[in-house]
Amino acid sequence: MAEKKSLGKEFSKGIIAENPVLRLVLGTCPTLAVSVAVTNAIGMGIAATLVLVCSNVVISALRKVIPSKVRIPAYIVVIASFVTIVQLFVKAFVPALDDALGVYLPLIVVNCIILGRAEAFAGKNPVAASFFDGLGMGIGFTVALIVMASIRELLGAGTFLDGISSLTVLFGYTGGFDGFKNILSQPMGILTLAPGGFFVFGVVMALANKLADRKGKPTAELKGCANCPMAHSCSLIDTDEACKENKKEEAAV
Repeated sequence: MAEKKSLGKEFSKGIIAENPVLRLVLGTCPTLAVSVAVTNAIGMGIAATLVLVCSNVVISALRKVIPSKVRIPAYIVVIASFVTIVQLFVKAFVPALDDALGVYLPLIVVNCIILGRAEAFAGKNPVAASFFDGLGMGIGFTVALIVMASIRELLGAGTFLDGISSLTVLFGYTGGFDGFKNILSQPMGILTLAPGGFFVFGVVMALANKLADRKGKPTAELKGCANCPMAHSCSLIDTDEACKENKKEEAAV
């Protein structure tokens, strides 16, 4: 019973309590770039979730085999392999989505959410826990993308679920529904541009922080590179700061 409860906690934490976008502030670049349309957000979310779950499972299974000194390159090789498989699948079955996502689909390889979970969780925990951690984080990422994309597409383009038929065909639905169009006669086009993306991201994060504050939970804060799970292996962080952070982690263990 305790194990089931623990696995459930690992799954649920990524959706709300530790949402990678709204709580941990990870994956901001693809979030801002892809959240212009809900269809793109769903496609990116599914692709990232598949890569996250599969890479977490493999890295967790090999955690005692991979030497510590080469773990980051090894993690990237595993992640890149699954990204290649997903990209080929998208190119073959959903070419419209591949065109829409562009370079951001192969860039899942260096998505800090996936690499961060590999380093912070999958490389230290059993396969089952890593599977549910990856699934929860992937769903949390997808939910955050859909929330932002819904606001930006509806208010910025005046449409909703435009082009969704390219995804529904994968599930056997071949109906004529392809989203709602011309919902607003005068949409705010700036919301589909980069400034609009930053604005919506700020508003959604502020609402998430407000909700967390009401429930007595800590709000999302940017506390510097030392809090990143990749801090001790990143050349951009001050060496002394990284060493202090590593000593704290060792003392805690």
